[in-house]
Amino acid sequence: QVQLVESGGGLVQPGGSLRLSCAASGIIFRLYIMGWYRQAPGKQRELVAAIDSSDITNYADSVKGRFTISRDNGKNTVYLQMNSLKPEDTAVYYCNARTSWTSTGNWGQGTQVTVSS
Repeated sequence: QVQLVESGGGLVQPGGSLRLSCAASGIIFRLYIMGWYRQAPGKQRELVAAIDSSDITNYADSVKGRFTISRDNGKNTVYLQMNSLKPEDTAVYYCNARTSWTSTGNWGQGTQVTVSS
């Protein structure tokens, strides 16, 4: 049974930083494409960043230069370091694990990130 458990969300002021973590179980973690998605109220869920089994990364244009995705295969965990946060980064952030870009994969329960003064 696949389980993805996100943590690290919260309230932060504009310009601040947060680090999200997603601990995975029930999968051969090192073989999976791991991704972070977000969904703001009234908007569709969108890809924020992803990292594949070769550590190749992909970022949404809106977060390039501010967010960094990384993975620790020994801990079955993927991270999202978020710097220079903006109010428009406010959303529920979801972790995703998939075996290929064409598969739906599995989702975590989400963690709320709120950027506000």
